[in-house]
Amino acid sequence: MSQSFEFYDSRAREAAAEAAAAKLDNVRQRALRSEATWRGLADKAKSMADRRAVIQQEKADARAEEMNFPE
Repeated sequence: MSQSFEFYDSRAREAAAEAAAAKLDNVRQRALRSEATWRGLADKAKSMADRRAVIQQEKADARAEEMNFPE
């Protein structure tokens, strides 16, 4: 199951809020580590989605060029 940028970003923001509200250092540190992990996953998901969009556009451009190419 593929997760979206929005899901990962939401979890990162939740972890950041948990860290900000934490009274104990160990809880804060755990939440900050969690935020960093979720943020990394969000960044990777966004990068993959952006790359997928570029590939799809390149394929569409190639198909359009083939259709307009006189034989």
